[in-house]
Amino acid sequence: MIMKKTIWICICCLLTQWATAQVTPKWAEKAKKAVFSIVTYDKDNKIKATGNGFYIDANGTALSDFTLFEGADHATIITTDGKQQPVEAIAGANSMYDVVKFRTPMAKKQEVLTIASQPAKVGETVYLLPYSTQKATTCQTGKVTSVDSIGNNSFYYTLEMTTNEKTVSCPIMNANGEVLGLIQKSVSDEKKESYAIGAGYGAALNVSALSANDPALQSITIKKALPETEEQALVYLFVSSSTMDRESYLTLLNDFLQEYPNSYDGYIRRATLYMSGENAEQYPLAVEDLEKAVEVADNKAEARFNVAKTLHSYLISLNGKEPYEAWSYDKALEIVRQAIQDDPQPLYIQLEGDILFANQKYAEAYVSYEKVNQSNMASPATFYSAAKTKQLIEGTDYNEVIALMDSAIVRFTKPYTSEAAPYFFERAEMKAEAGKYREAVMDYNTFYDALQGAVTATFYFQREQSELQCRMYQQAINDINKAVEMEPENPMFWVEKGSVHIRFNQLDEAITALNKAISLNDKEGAAYRLLGFCQTKQKKNQEACANFAKAKELGDTVVDQLIEKYCK
Repeated sequence: MIMKKTIWICICCLLTQWATAQVTPKWAEKAKKAVFSIVTYDKDNKIKATGNGFYIDANGTALSDFTLFEGADHATIITTDGKQQPVEAIAGANSMYDVVKFRTPMAKKQEVLTIASQPAKVGETVYLLPYSTQKATTCQTGKVTSVDSIGNNSFYYTLEMTTNEKTVSCPIMNANGEVLGLIQKSVSDEKKESYAIGAGYGAALNVSALSANDPALQSITIKKALPETEEQALVYLFVSSSTMDRESYLTLLNDFLQEYPNSYDGYIRRATLYMSGENAEQYPLAVEDLEKAVEVADNKAEARFNVAKTLHSYLISLNGKEPYEAWSYDKALEIVRQAIQDDPQPLYIQLEGDILFANQKYAEAYVSYEKVNQSNMASPATFYSAAKTKQLIEGTDYNEVIALMDSAIVRFTKPYTSEAAPYFFERAEMKAEAGKYREAVMDYNTFYDALQGAVTATFYFQREQSELQCRMYQQAINDINKAVEMEPENPMFWVEKGSVHIRFNQLDEAITALNKAISLNDKEGAAYRLLGFCQTKQKKNQEACANFAKAKELGDTVVDQLIEKYCK
C-alpha cells in the first residue's frame, strides 16, 4: 500500500513538471514568429557562432546577446518560416550586460514583440519563448525571484528556471504576451537559477555622437547605425573620420546622405574624402558633391563658404603638385566672393584673404585682412595674418608690420600664457629683422616666461643672435651654451658657440667647439673657416690655409677674403 502511494506521488510530480514544460499560452503561436535564429561570421565568411534574437519593432530592430556578435564581420538571421535576412547595422551594444541591438530589413507582415510597460514582480510566473520551426509551440515556465533596477527604468531579473546554451537571448514573456527581457548565458545547464536582462534596457541602447570610440561597438565589424538626430550624426561622422578606414567611412557617409539627403555638410564631407585620395576617378564625384551641397543648402552663402574652404584646404595640401583641372585658387576665390556678395560676414572675408595669400596675391590679401580687422571679428590671429601678409609686400616699412603685431599682442592680458607666446616670438623675429635687437630680446624673454621656460634649443640659439647684436655678451654665451647642452649633436650650435668664443678671443674654447662641429659634420664649411681664423691668431698660417681651402671646397663664400689676406 505504501509502495503504491509512493509511486502515485512520483507520477503526480512528473505530470506536474510535464504540464509546466508543455505550457502553450494563447499568444505563443503568434509571438514565436518574432523570434529567430542568428548566425554570425568572421571576415573569411566562416561561421563564428549561432544564437537567438527577437524583433521589438516594425522597423526591423531586434535584440540578442553581445557575445554572439563580438568580433563578427557579418551576420544573418533565420526566421521561423526559414526566411533569411542580413544584419544591416548595429544600433547599440553593452558588453557588461551582454546585450546588442541591431537592425535587419523588415518583411511586411513580420511579427514583433511588445516590450512590457511594467516590470515583472517577484513571484510572478514568466514564460521562455524559444526559437522553433515546429508548428506547435511550447513555453518553459519559471518564477521571478528577484528584480533589480539598473537605472533609467531598466531591470535585471533573477529567475527560478533552468536554461541552457540553446535558450540564450530567447525572450522571457509575461502572462499578457509582452516581452520582459532576454535570457542570459547560465554558468551551468543544470543550475536551477537563470538571469535575464530587461528588454527595455536593450531597446534603449543607441549609437550616440561619441560612439565611434565605444570599445563594445568597435569590437563588432558590422557597420553601425547612425545616431537618431542629424546633429548627433554629424558629430559621429567627425569622430569616425579619424577612427575608420577609408572604405568604411565612405559607407558611413553614403548611409548618412541616404538618411539626410538635404544635408549640405554631408556632401562636403564626402567630397573631401574623394579629394583626399589618389584615385582621380573620384574627383568628378567630388565636383558633383560640392555642387550638390550648394544646391540643397538653405543657406547658400554658408554652403559656398564651406565649399571654398574645402577647395582652399585641398590646394594647400598639394604642396605645389598640379591640382585637378576643376579646382584652382581662382575658382575658390570666385565661390567665396559669391558668398560674400550674399552675406558679407567677416569670416567669409577672412577666407578670401587666406585664398589670396595662398595664391601669393599679398596686396589683395592684405585688403581683405584689413576689412576683418575693422570688424567685430578682429583678434590676435587676424592681426597676425595682416602682419605676415604686410611683411611679404615689397617695399613695406617694417615698422608697419611691427605695429600690426602690436595690435595683435595688445589684445592679450597679463600674465601672459602659452596662448600669447607665439605672438611674442613672431614679433621678436620681426624686430630682429628690423634691427631692433634689444626690443627683440625683450620679446624673446616674454615668450620664455609665457611658456614657463619650456623652450627648445633653437629658441636659445635665436635669442643669442639678437643678444650678440645688442652687446649682451654674457647672456649670449649662456644661451649658446644652453643650446649646445640641449642638443649636443647639432653641429650648427657648436659652430655658433665657436663664433661667440672668437668674439671674446677665447681661442682654445673656440677651437674645441669647432673641432666638435667638424666631428659631427665634416661638410660644415663655416667650421673650417672659423677654425682657420683661430689658427691665424695662433700664427699657424699653414694649417689655417689648409682649413680655408677646405671651407672653399665645401662652398663657403665668406672665406675668400681670409684666403686673400693670409694665404697669398
